[in-house]
Amino acid sequence: MEAVVGFLIALMIGLTGVGGGTLTVPVLILFLGIPTAEAVGTALTFSALVKIPACVVYLRQKKADFRVLRYLLLGGLPGVVLGSLTLGRLEGAGLKDLVLIAVGVTIAVTAALNLARLLRGDGERDPPAQDRSRLLPWLTLPIGLEVGFSSAGAGALGTLILLYFTPLAASQIVGTDLLFGMALSTVGGGLHLGMGDWNRALFLRLVAGGIPGALAGARLATVLPARTLRVALLIWLVYLGSQLLYRGILAVAG
Repeated sequence: MEAVVGFLIALMIGLTGVGGGTLTVPVLILFLGIPTAEAVGTALTFSALVKIPACVVYLRQKKADFRVLRYLLLGGLPGVVLGSLTLGRLEGAGLKDLVLIAVGVTIAVTAALNLARLLRGDGERDPPAQDRSRLLPWLTLPIGLEVGFSSAGAGALGTLILLYFTPLAASQIVGTDLLFGMALSTVGGGLHLGMGDWNRALFLRLVAGGIPGALAGARLATVLPARTLRVALLIWLVYLGSQLLYRGILAVAG
């Protein structure tokens, strides 16, 4: 079952580009019954791994801006450390229902923002005339916090700030944001692993299905309507995030 889940998640990542953490966490919690902190840690490590092939492709094509990436990481890395530690402490303090609410809100809002950007066609806009990349560390600090806490946000929110604050071309935005997301997933996943907030057996089964899924998704992306698939998936993620929020509210009220 877990290998099938890993295959489908990686397939959708390859087809749509939607971040692995955003998709993996609600599936692990809602359908496999994995505790929140464990789901986030497992999702981060899985997300880091499945992003490697795409990152290699963009690096070979020289479609990543390392100057901008440095600014992203200056805020993102401290944020993901803080977010990972905060999640572990909240779970340890018995506040798992509040954590579930926060993760549900994060995933639903992130998916909704990405959906709105896609429907508006923001990716087709001309890049800004002024380079404001020096502001990026202040913007990526809360993004890193969000990734460490819920594993979601690096892809959708990272793309938005690169679109509006840098003059990068669309392909450079994707490549730079992929490297940013992989770095945050690697650091966050490592921290969760060190705190014991991950499931090794589940991770290995996800990877067993995820590797062929990522390859199949990359191949199918050349023939299937990716934009339509992405819209459908983001609507589904808004629903899943809302379900996490609803479950958390019921648990707190009960």
